[in-house]
Amino acid sequence: MIGEDGKNRGEVPLKEALKYAEEVGLDLVEVAPDANPPVCKVMDYGKFKYEMKKKMQSAKKKQAQVVVKEIKLRPKIEEHDYQVKLKHLRRFLEEGNKVKVLLTFRGRELVYIDKGMKLLERILKDVEDIGIQEKPPVKDERAILLTILPHKKGGKSAKVKDTQWSKEEVQNNSEGKN
Repeated sequence: MIGEDGKNRGEVPLKEALKYAEEVGLDLVEVAPDANPPVCKVMDYGKFKYEMKKKMQSAKKKQAQVVVKEIKLRPKIEEHDYQVKLKHLRRFLEEGNKVKVLLTFRGRELVYIDKGMKLLERILKDVEDIGIQEKPPVKDERAILLTILPHKKGGKSAKVKDTQWSKEEVQNNSEGKN
């Protein structure tokens, strides 16, 4: 049994422990039921529950929510449209959000996957001051997915890996090969 002051009172029979807790005006709470013998503590259980609830609320407030935003592009994007998408992407990164860039191909555009890769390289170059690439791009059936993370605030983030990808590397990444 552990007393209300936090000191160990040794092994005490259950009836004595209950009697002691009643005399002090507190509760006898089992804190380690798996121990041999079980460990009990004399405390104000209502106050304990209240403090635990407050700790949980405080921890929840401090928890950062990761929001994933998505930008959709096509390989034949015009310059003005690209600048608009880039402006949105930069804003998302500055807000601290993770951004998925989805480059989709339609019809015969799939033959020109290298144009798409150049577009992704350009995006990474344009946002390198505020964001970094999470992992190499992943190719789906008719799309390439690139994830960009914002730089960590107050600290240095990881260096951007070499962004020169070949068609084979993108295809291998999408199939789970390295």
